[in-house]
Amino acid sequence: MNKYVVTEKAVVDAPVERVWEVVSRTDRYAEWVAGAIEVTDHHGIATVGRTYAEHNRTLGPLRTRSVWTVREIEPMRRRVDTGTGFAPLRDVTNVFEFQSVKGPQGEDATEMTYQVEYTMGLGPLGLLLDCIQQPAMRAGMRTSMANLDTLLRSENSTAAR
Repeated sequence: MNKYVVTEKAVVDAPVERVWEVVSRTDRYAEWVAGAIEVTDHHGIATVGRTYAEHNRTLGPLRTRSVWTVREIEPMRRRVDTGTGFAPLRDVTNVFEFQSVKGPQGEDATEMTYQVEYTMGLGPLGLLLDCIQQPAMRAGMRTSMANLDTLLRSENSTAAR
């Protein structure tokens, strides 16, 4: 069984507290996670040991239903969830990490690391499938972080009015 780790980073134009507030809300994932069509079951604020479910886009036109379990929370720093429902990917783990940084004009911003770890069987066929799906996964991770940035900016501009 081959193990894979895919990591993307981005700077989100909001303080870490604000980023954490949105990322901690399992009911808001469809608002910013590129592959989440809808959250079908949730518990609101992420809680270790609790689950949430999504209807997701996978590769191309393929759809799946996933169930995630919150495994680890370090407030404002790290969140780890494990998921099922992404065959042929197995042992899927999402890791979100956050670090306060300064933006271009000295404003508070957040460097977000989005990491997905998984295994895939199927021998040589699994390697081929991963070569196809990994670029799409990376693009989805980058899009998710850009969506989060846009969402936070829009909420900030609405609150400022």
